[in-house]
Amino acid sequence: MSSKELRPINIDEPRWDQNTYIGRAKFYFATVNPRNIFYSSKSLDEAKNVIDTYRKTRELPAGVSVEQLYRLKDIYDSAFHPETGQKITPIGRMSAQVPMNMLITGCMMTFYRTNPAVVFWQWVNQSFNAVVNYSNRSGAANVTQTQLGVAYACATTGAVVTALGTKSLIQGRSLLARFVPFFGVVAANCVNIPDHEISRIARRDLRVYREQYSFGEV
Repeated sequence: MSSKELRPINIDEPRWDQNTYIGRAKFYFATVNPRNIFYSSKSLDEAKNVIDTYRKTRELPAGVSVEQLYRLKDIYDSAFHPETGQKITPIGRMSAQVPMNMLITGCMMTFYRTNPAVVFWQWVNQSFNAVVNYSNRSGAANVTQTQLGVAYACATTGAVVTALGTKSLIQGRSLLARFVPFFGVVAANCVNIPDHEISRIARRDLRVYREQYSFGEV
């Protein structure tokens, strides 16, 4: 059967049933699959070209099967912003979350005995979070460089101060000392997330939806 005889596929709809847990798990795993970060920029651009072409023509390109089309869509979704269409920096992609967090968390839990090590790895962690938050921000969010800088500085300061303070309080207790990175990250998130979102809430930029209907604005 030729590609023209095939029923058009809506590749912007998940191929798995999103009303089931398994369907949702398969959908998100396909996007956050760590293997996706190893595709070259050329491969990502080729995937984008195929997807863009199919959206316009609704016809499978020569030599591309339905399964291959879906796989190219997974690769495309993993690397390009869903609203702006811009290519996301590799460490800011969702497919980089598992390996990057494993690396950073492992280092924070290993190098916690000296103050310079605590400061360095808390800074690395918050820098990584800042890249992820910026890369995956809403396309409609007009976040200024000042807002980003304030959020980053507050989160990093909160993490470092809390981690060092906790470290000094539990000095000599080797078991409790392993929780120093945890308390630092908790403190940073308590500052970072509200600081990133408060401006959107204040500008009433946050839309709430119920199914396909707009439910209102916050």
